[in-house]
Amino acid sequence: MKNYRAGISFHAWEIETLREDRELAVELLIAAMESLDDPAERAGGLIALRAVAEAYGGLGAVAAQAGISRESLYRALSPKGNPTLKTLIAVLKTVGLRLSVTPAPQVRKRQAKTRADSVAA
Repeated sequence: MKNYRAGISFHAWEIETLREDRELAVELLIAAMESLDDPAERAGGLIALRAVAEAYGGLGAVAAQAGISRESLYRALSPKGNPTLKTLIAVLKTVGLRLSVTPAPQVRKRQAKTRADSVAA
C-alpha cells in the first residue's frame, strides 16, 4: 500500500489560488454576480463571493468594512443567504471592484430590434 502525503483541502487551495490570481478572482466575481439572478445558481454565486472575501482580507475585515458582524456575513454569503447591497459592495471593495449596471441580454435584443424597425420604417 502506498503512503500518500496529506494535501490541502480544496477550500484552502481555492483561497490560495484566488489570492495569487486577481484576474481569476475578478472573473469568478463576475460569474457569481451573474448567477445571483438565477435561483437555481444563486447558492453557488454566494459561495463564490464568500471565497473571494476570504481570499482578500478575510470575512472579518469585510464584515467590519460593511458594518456588520462576521456571523451576519457568514449567513449572508451562505448557500441560503440573502446579502444586502451594502454587503455585496463591501465584498467587491475588498478586491478593488465596484458594482456596475449593464443591459440584460434580452433588453439588448429588444433594443436592436427596435432600432432595426425604426430604420426600416
